[in-house]
Amino acid sequence: MSAPEHASVRATAATQGTHNMFMGYLLWLFGFTGAHRFYYGKPVTGTIWFFTFGLFLIGWIVDLFLIPLMDRQADLRFRRGSRSYTITWILLTFLGVLGIHRMYMDKWITGVIYLLTGGLFLLGILYDFWTLNDQLSIKHERER
Repeated sequence: MSAPEHASVRATAATQGTHNMFMGYLLWLFGFTGAHRFYYGKPVTGTIWFFTFGLFLIGWIVDLFLIPLMDRQADLRFRRGSRSYTITWILLTFLGVLGIHRMYMDKWITGVIYLLTGGLFLLGILYDFWTLNDQLSIKHERER
């Protein structure tokens, strides 16, 4: 591989983001629940979308055009590392009460607690929806 090609590969790897825009749009389909906003690290507006049916569907439609911006902001805000944000969010969304997402993040004790208590009586799931991006970012920072 020539020097310019090698530099190009390094630049591409350095600019790879933490979040996946395809996943953002997939979650947007259920966006009236705020899922895509939680995924991109916007828990306050995610909660508002959840309780107002996507801000009365108007905010949900506007978000169709805002997802590329939210994706770029999340890529700049959160740290890349050994664990995928997308995989962790899929595990939280579909298997959260089993604590699989916590086990994936090497948080085995709380993962087992979630498994035995239904996601710590669903309150732990709500906590993770609010903080999962930050939890992963902190984990990645500690790995460096």
